[in-house]
Amino acid sequence: MNISKLGKLLATEPKYRFKQAFSAIFKDLIADWDEASSLPIAIREQLKENCTLGIDAEITKSADGTEKALIKFEDGLAVETVLISHRDGRHTVCVSSQVGCPMGCLFCATGKIGFRRNLTREEIVEQVVFFARRLRHSDSFNVSNGNAKNIDANENVRLSEPGGQARRLKKQNSKITNVVFMGMGEPFLNYDNVLGAIKFLNDENTLNLGARRFSISTAGVTHGIRKLAEEKMEINLAFSLHASDEETRNRIMPINKKYPLDKVLKEIKNYTEKTRRRVMFEYLMIDGLNDSPEQAEQLSRLLKGMLGFVNLISYNATRLNGSPRASVGGAGGQAGVFKSSPPERIKKFKQILGKNRLSVLERHRFGEGIEAACGQLAGKKIK
Repeated sequence: MNISKLGKLLATEPKYRFKQAFSAIFKDLIADWDEASSLPIAIREQLKENCTLGIDAEITKSADGTEKALIKFEDGLAVETVLISHRDGRHTVCVSSQVGCPMGCLFCATGKIGFRRNLTREEIVEQVVFFARRLRHSDSFNVSNGNAKNIDANENVRLSEPGGQARRLKKQNSKITNVVFMGMGEPFLNYDNVLGAIKFLNDENTLNLGARRFSISTAGVTHGIRKLAEEKMEINLAFSLHASDEETRNRIMPINKKYPLDKVLKEIKNYTEKTRRRVMFEYLMIDGLNDSPEQAEQLSRLLKGMLGFVNLISYNATRLNGSPRASVGGAGGQAGVFKSSPPERIKKFKQILGKNRLSVLERHRFGEGIEAACGQLAGKKIK
């Protein structure tokens, strides 16, 4: 999609023509100028030639209803972005902010491929528009409830719950409801374009998404946290924590050497004091590395008094070029492949945090089968 020339191409036309064209793209979510019936045929033909709307994407669908798109840009590079459709009617797009990532986190497939470049504001917006179009023009949408179903968006539906129970869902519009910057890249290393995309999508003349519908996840870039605290928009902040001590975090997240845990938490505390907004502390549960009862107690002490909650995430196996990715794993740090903590250990870890009066949630897995889950994006498809 390339609409950078739109204003110039319509400069000699009445001003309302630009508004019609802009509305057709971001309100009607057209994918071809032939669909813009409010515009004269001559203008449509001119725009088709010089202002393309097509998005080069390859879709992969998961059994749980998750969709992953590999979106290719004009320079031949690509990113992956994910649509998660929840059973309560929410549709969340997980977007990328960079091609690759410079952070080098050992548990993440994206970090393995290194950093190529930042995405532009328009390339970030394009990821959201792609899925907004799919929802807008689809007769049905997928609902992630562990047993995917195609559901008529105009009807009330019943979803089977465990144990044979059923729950009635209200009729929902098939629209994007949330955008999370948890895909490829470190958003705060592309701050201006990320915030520019959020402000654009927040505009009432585009998708009109409320500021609270956006979440930015950072590995700990302190100057980005500081800048976000000064923004007037109520954007959500998530921190990829993944360890309760400096030593463990240094081993799996090289960024911790530049932005030590104590300095990041100090900046987060400043953020919460200024914004009064809760922070999500993301914590991957990795077998034998960060999941012991002692580490749960340590995490409880670390986050005591912080305004936020812990989001426990089962580690998702990553693959690169078709084979399991080797990395440092296990309590002793021997070479091997990371594994997710056993369910009983996650349960125990969660209980300890709760006992210590920390608010804690466990993230449901979506898209793991198509490598669309946390840490799995774009490991093998970027050229």
